[in-house]
Amino acid sequence: MEEPQERLHFWGNEPVSEEEYYEAQGILASKSFYTSPRGLSLFTRSWLPLSPPRGIICMVHGYGNDISWTFQSTPIFLAQMGFACFALDLEGHGHSQGLRAFVPNVDLVVDDCFSFFNSIKEKSEYHGLPSFLFGESMGGAICLLIQFRDPKAWKGAILAAPMCKISESVKPKWPIPQILTFVAKFVPTLPIVPTADLLDKSVKVAEKKIIAGKNPMRYRGKPRLGTVVELLRITDYLHSRLSDVSLPFIVLHGSADVVTDPDVSRTLYETAKSENKSIKIYEGMMHSLLFGETNENVEIVRRDILLWLNNWC
Repeated sequence: MEEPQERLHFWGNEPVSEEEYYEAQGILASKSFYTSPRGLSLFTRSWLPLSPPRGIICMVHGYGNDISWTFQSTPIFLAQMGFACFALDLEGHGHSQGLRAFVPNVDLVVDDCFSFFNSIKEKSEYHGLPSFLFGESMGGAICLLIQFRDPKAWKGAILAAPMCKISESVKPKWPIPQILTFVAKFVPTLPIVPTADLLDKSVKVAEKKIIAGKNPMRYRGKPRLGTVVELLRITDYLHSRLSDVSLPFIVLHGSADVVTDPDVSRTLYETAKSENKSIKIYEGMMHSLLFGETNENVEIVRRDILLWLNNWC
């Protein structure tokens, strides 16, 4: 059967409502808007187990992604395993306020996440529960920046292909970064940065590339000048502070990832001062570990995450 031009949900066109789908998955889910301290309206979702949760997981998506499409497959799985999961669309992404895919200041995005996640942890029904950070790609970098704000606030972090440094294979070559930095001072929102299609470089399975490509909220333009300059700044900063990471973590990376560098994840694992740390490098896997791989590979990564969580809960 030919794939329809549009797709209602990442799981398909049936059932029609999200509520029916979540019920069939054996979880509770909700969505709402959260106003950050700087007045930004941010779209949020929760995915909850039907029984009292074992812990809470605060999740951050990657650049150009959002929490309403393929990203959902991971929190749905974790909710089925007993964890209360929460996430928000970052500024300029998904249903949140801001120019699409424009991230002028990552520090302010970290403030947004820090505030929203604290508002969840302060709820009486979650008092005493272990709390974890989860981040994919740029979201992994944001999780590490969050832990710098309050290293003792989290039981640990799950970092999937974290963008601790932009891979040389997708980073603009000299002298383009220097030119971009100069031009970005005048036209930061201009979408002209020359990069390869990250979807094609991230997702291995052809059918899943089609599904990911049908995300109605996916940003399809070239990266904006100000966003790229800011990501270069923040990843250089983060790379210089890998030895300061102190919370327990598991870092997961595919050996064939050309979007973020698995060698940088190895450096994180080797240099972080965390007393409890784990690393998994998956041979032949690409950037999208938790959706874009074969179902068998996705299950391998999920199992490793669950085993790590089971050690803490």
